[in-house]
Amino acid sequence: MPPRPHPTARQKRLGTELRKLRERAGLSGGAVAAFLGGERAQVSHLESGRYGISAERVRRIAAHCSATDKHLVDVLASMAEERGKGWWDEYRGILPPAFRDQAELEHHATYMRAVQMLFVPGIFQTAEYARELIASGVTSFQASEVNSRVEHRMRRREIFDRPNPPKFEALIHEAALRMRYCSADVMRAQLDFLHDVSLWPSVTIRVIPFDARITCSVHSMLYAGAVIPQLDTVQIDSAFDGAYLDAEAQLVKYRALIDAVEAISLSAAESSKFIQRIAQEM
Repeated sequence: MPPRPHPTARQKRLGTELRKLRERAGLSGGAVAAFLGGERAQVSHLESGRYGISAERVRRIAAHCSATDKHLVDVLASMAEERGKGWWDEYRGILPPAFRDQAELEHHATYMRAVQMLFVPGIFQTAEYARELIASGVTSFQASEVNSRVEHRMRRREIFDRPNPPKFEALIHEAALRMRYCSADVMRAQLDFLHDVSLWPSVTIRVIPFDARITCSVHSMLYAGAVIPQLDTVQIDSAFDGAYLDAEAQLVKYRALIDAVEAISLSAAESSKFIQRIAQEM
């Protein structure tokens, strides 16, 4: 089987965790390859996510590496068994890989905490707001790609239709609620929808007001909680791309950063009224 040309972020993460098991055991890639009866390149492809791997082989590697965290091994084996394609695979070859990674991350998260400084979080955007936001970017897209991007963004909300949707806490700066990326009518409708979203049982919306004193450098991010904390992921937003962080030291720092932002945010009830007031001012 040829290597995957574009493994997803989740497939890469499984490979990264296998590499961590090997390195903690002090084993070389060649040693693991010899154990599996293959070549060093095979292990390299496994650890980069370019080769798939069975749950049974994950457990064999974990045992060979003397891994003692049974829960972690069980979760990694479960990740290896994921054979079904998600709805996001329909956009392969249509949208950049980052779009599939985003949807896949949200789909598998047990909870999420987001900080958004300049936009309404993508998962809570209306189609009209998303369309104007995408169209106003530096890059000009054909109408078909704009439509695909908007459709993909709307479908990400399907996670909240599940019987047990993930908890989602969004900390949104007041600037994101006042930025005029679109007409006043579209922005008002977006704020009204955001207020409605704040009433969903699994969603908490909190506003960071302009007069809140920010004592640390804050940027937009998404913290996605996994089945076990070791597999949590931080997604960092940028103007043109995103990055995924998963080192334990990084996770600790970002949890503390989000806690600090939450501490200066309005309560959920105050935020709900705040959003309504801004909408009325449009």
